[in-house]
Amino acid sequence: MTGGKTPASESSSGAEKERRSSAETSTGTGGPSAPTTADDPNVAPQQPNVDSRSNHDISIKKQYVHDKRPACLTQVFDQPARTRDDAQPTDSRDDNNGKNGKKRRGQNKKRPRDSKISNEEKLCLAVVKGLACPFSSSSKGCRYNHDLKAYLSTRPADLCDGPDGVTWLKGECPFWKTRGYCDFGVMCRLGQCHINMSTGQNLCRTTDASGVEVIGLPSNLIDSASGSMSTTGTAEKKPAASGDKLEPSWTFAHQSEVLNTISRDTITLLRKDQYPFVCKRHFEVKKEKEAQKNGLVIPKIEDTSKPTLPLKERKLIDFSNKVYIAPLTTVGNLPYRRIMKNFGADITCGEMALADQLLQGRQSEWALLKRHASEDVFGVQIASGHPDQYTRICEVLANEESLDVDFVDMNLGCPLDLVCDKGAGAKLMLRDSKLKGSVKGMLNVLNCPVTIKMRTGWSSEHPIAHELQRRVQGWQLDGIGAFMLHGRSRLQRYSRNADWDYIVQVAKSQKPDLPQIPGVCEL
Repeated sequence: MTGGKTPASESSSGAEKERRSSAETSTGTGGPSAPTTADDPNVAPQQPNVDSRSNHDISIKKQYVHDKRPACLTQVFDQPARTRDDAQPTDSRDDNNGKNGKKRRGQNKKRPRDSKISNEEKLCLAVVKGLACPFSSSSKGCRYNHDLKAYLSTRPADLCDGPDGVTWLKGECPFWKTRGYCDFGVMCRLGQCHINMSTGQNLCRTTDASGVEVIGLPSNLIDSASGSMSTTGTAEKKPAASGDKLEPSWTFAHQSEVLNTISRDTITLLRKDQYPFVCKRHFEVKKEKEAQKNGLVIPKIEDTSKPTLPLKERKLIDFSNKVYIAPLTTVGNLPYRRIMKNFGADITCGEMALADQLLQGRQSEWALLKRHASEDVFGVQIASGHPDQYTRICEVLANEESLDVDFVDMNLGCPLDLVCDKGAGAKLMLRDSKLKGSVKGMLNVLNCPVTIKMRTGWSSEHPIAHELQRRVQGWQLDGIGAFMLHGRSRLQRYSRNADWDYIVQVAKSQKPDLPQIPGVCEL
């Protein structure tokens, strides 16, 4: 059938029309309205299926409802509710618009912020420490506040005051107790022992030549560039008068216990690549060799095999029956080594420092070479993969009078990929020519011994430390102080136990007909 509608289709269309008409009647769009249940008395009204409680109301038993707020909680209901309109911005940064009328971007722009404190309300740090302000005599003057009495009127009580105070501090500033001076001055929360509460001046405890303890203002300074030290806190060279300007090289007496601080001039020369190194870089030597092959005339260069300083007698270190604190990255810092010295350590060594970072003048890397006055035998550990970098770092150590080390430790054991990928660390164990050139360059410059720290090998299946030790011994280089052996391979890193049987094998592997090099086992 190609045309017309079937009886089924006609019946379905009729039902559809009936549904449409009933919908129009119920919505009032056409025809008379249908009778509702309210109009028909014979039909009972339908109750809505809604809970008598609101969606946000929860029924709670009366015994759990308190009429009064507990006294231990803040009585917030006593205060009137604060609306959004009442809130005042405490900072200009709370506005919707930023600088130049631009709309501020980012999340949480309407968070509450503390109000800015003007410079006039902040205390000058020099005055807080009890020193003369270096900007007081300038034309513009100091931008910060010098009124200590005004700050004393608003100064909070010390932490140990009152019934709820901290009792274990015993009411004494730890800096004042150990050093006789506190850098925080009037802002110290335990400062009643070193603050003149009538004037707010910071005090300093010193000892005169006769051994009598004197408490006064910390006006005495020493010049760190002169190399003079004073553990008593008295002045060694130049006192700071009221009109003197504080120089960056001046330090307090209690700060002179930290040694091996490199000068700013040297840092500047390293950063600008202007330090007068004698050793040439490896690529510079390569260019010179290529120029010689091409027949070019090359100016005469100084002999790099000679040390930069006059030779002194190289004093080897006796590691036998001594407690040696091996380098521990991120752990073996200066405070840790001071604690170890108090527990009876004999020899200490600083954390691993990267030679390329030192040659770039990174202050954070040079800080790893700092030494405390209590460390009587102290060494530094350097990691590099190139002989010229090792030699150049040793030139700086030998030339700088402020740097004093008893030995330099070569790192051949660092397992980090970042170090090994540069040919340094454990990777240097596999490069004999680089290792030999590094040891020769360092010994030609330094007046102190060189120690070699290494692992058992690259993997525990193929240990090579005993072979490497025999090869280094066969070089017969004067000045190698000791072998430092870590009883794990590079792939083991710091997991599993050390291979003590192999450590004994390495200790007995040196050739008996050659001079013996001491061996130290690092746990």
